[in-house]
Amino acid sequence: MAEIVSTIAGKIKEINIAVGQTVTEDDEAFIIEAMKMENVVYGEDGTVKNLLVNVGDLVEEDQILAELE
Repeated sequence: MAEIVSTIAGKIKEINIAVGQTVTEDDEAFIIEAMKMENVVYGEDGTVKNLLVNVGDLVEEDQILAELE
């Protein structure tokens, strides 16, 4: 099972994927805001099985944001 993980600690500003959606490594899956800057977290190849965060959640670096199948 593939996963999308946070590249930086911060606050989830946008979620651009949904359960059941097919994503690739070029898709901008999440936007994380940290220190007034926006960081893009790109997808992995697969279909979104489960989203583990919501907009506004605080996340840590390397935290799993979504599970793919």
